[in-house]
Amino acid sequence: MRELQFRLAKLPSLGPRSARRILLSLLENPEAKLWPLIHALQDAAEKIKTCASCGNLDTQDPCYICQNPKRDSSIICVVESVGDLWTFERTGLHKGLYQVIGGCLSALGGRRPQDLNLKGLLDRIARHEVKEIILALPATLEGGNTVHWLHHQVKDTDIRVTRLGQGVPAGGSVEILDDGTLASALLSRCQIENRSRNDKE
Repeated sequence: MRELQFRLAKLPSLGPRSARRILLSLLENPEAKLWPLIHALQDAAEKIKTCASCGNLDTQDPCYICQNPKRDSSIICVVESVGDLWTFERTGLHKGLYQVIGGCLSALGGRRPQDLNLKGLLDRIARHEVKEIILALPATLEGGNTVHWLHHQVKDTDIRVTRLGQGVPAGGSVEILDDGTLASALLSRCQIENRSRNDKE
């Protein structure tokens, strides 16, 4: 039981006390709670896979979003994690596709461009007629560095590069936003302009 409690405590937002309460609830009613959970987890482990196109998690590859002919393939929303993607889908506002890059660039954290799924995004841009990239990344130093890097990669193209507008707090990520705030940030997204030489001087 200690091993199970230890594993539960490693899950996000759970600590030793929360893990102990969950474990007791499962063990006190195994037929109704423990065994159904075991079967559901085993089924998920066997069937869920990573979408080779966007990085989403689904039971099919490509995922249901990438396969949907009604989605606008000319708009790609770049997110840090699958959790961010699911948050956007919950609002129902984004009608384009996604690209999960799996983190943000960080010199201190040792995350370089080759450590993230940035090549997958650039490959999709090269293969398809992309008109807009929405950079829905955290309002952090790492998120800003990633925005700058991605913008630099497409600065010589006609692709419109935008980022979320009002409502995203400094240091905040997409996943923590409520639906109303995220909707406002998406609808008020602003274009990232190329800086001219005169601007830099």
